[in-house]
Amino acid sequence: MNAKELNFAYRVRHALNESLDELPPSTTERLASARQMALSRKKKDAPIRVFAVQRAAAGQAGRFFNDQFSLLRRFGMVIPLFAVMIGLGGLYQLEVQQRISDTADIDAAVLADELPLDAYIDHGFNAYLAKRAD
Repeated sequence: MNAKELNFAYRVRHALNESLDELPPSTTERLASARQMALSRKKKDAPIRVFAVQRAAAGQAGRFFNDQFSLLRRFGMVIPLFAVMIGLGGLYQLEVQQRISDTADIDAAVLADELPLDAYIDHGFNAYLAKRAD
């Protein structure tokens, strides 16, 4: 509720309370019986269950784990980042080794094949080899 709604509710309550003494007794009795009936139909209050995390440990160890800049929190952020960096470095090395292996296979095939000497002088063949090596 904002301030305007709360102020309006107080004014309505005040206006109703002012005219309370002027009500006839029959109306007062009917209102009282209706209130009793409404209260009898009201559900019993159930206990509210709330999940609460207690972030304190006994003794001085509580400060070590709960401190915003504690060593464990810093390692909790750095270790996964370090693992990702190692993984990416490993993938890069694997790709480089695969490329070297492919180039070596092409070179071995060219050297093992019996081609005429004119094939090595041909610019198209050199372009083909350069393209395959990349």
